Amino acid sequence: MSNRPRPTVRRRKLGGELRRLREAAGVSLEQAAERIGGEKSKISRQETGRQGVRKLELEALFELYSVTDERLKTALTTLSRESRRKNWWAPYGEILGEEFQERLSIESEAVRTQLFQPLLVPGPLQTRAYAEVLIRGAARDTDAGHIESLIDLRTERQKVLQEKKSQVLCLLDEAVLRRAIGGPEVMREQLQKLLDVNNPPMLSIQIVPFGQGWHAGLDGPFGIFSYPDPMDLDVVSIEYLDGVRYLEENEPVERYKLAFDQLRASALPSKQSMDLITQVMRDLKKT
Repeated sequence: MSNRPRPTVRRRKLGGELRRLREAAGVSLEQAAERIGGEKSKISRQETGRQGVRKLELEALFELYSVTDERLKTALTTLSRESRRKNWWAPYGEILGEEFQERLSIESEAVRTQLFQPLLVPGPLQTRAYAEVLIRGAARDTDAGHIESLIDLRTERQKVLQEKKSQVLCLLDEAVLRRAIGGPEVMREQLQKLLDVNNPPMLSIQIVPFGQGWHAGLDGPFGIFSYPDPMDLDVVSIEYLDGVRYLEENEPVERYKLAFDQLRASALPSKQSMDLITQVMRDLKKT
């Protein structure tokens, strides 16, 4: 796995705009690097969002690219400053890998999130008890303080997403409801939470029932994250055993959007989904 720094949403947005300005001005990577006293690779890292841009570098590039639009210059300068701002998860930095920090950045900046999960309740919707079972089960480090911090992080993550009031559409396979993580009591509490937080259109939960048979999500979980600025690319996250892969290219992103639309078409409407969750809770009480 690469150890290169991963781009945050703000850095990716800033870098994309700087690349657009450079190409529009007919300036080569070498010329841009010479202007800021760096290597060509530095400009490349800045344009892909893997390295920040200092204010003096930004001003030099504006001059080289003949940028005269003061509103644009102010917006990009603000973006550069914000990209260096500490994120809410900074206190947990020592226990988080780069991949998960990127996930938090992508998730925190999105104004619309579409999630599909075939096996587990997604992190932003988990109860503390449900999350603890998963974290302890997957933990390679058995240090109690480390595990507790990870559980606290997941709880904080939910608060942040609730406060920013982004739109979330979550599709769950019926298997998510039937898999009794932590036993009946933990699972009943978790299912009750799904009933409590479901609030269309801001947070919508729909279930793909077993009766649907084949569906477009059988290959595994994924998420689609959309942003307010047209300059921002949508991002798809694909989860696998050892990590997460991110896609931004238009063609694969569109394929996942189509898959999500197909999944939603095969899912139960919101009210029927809540009825199914309630029925599963009744079934758990009998066990």
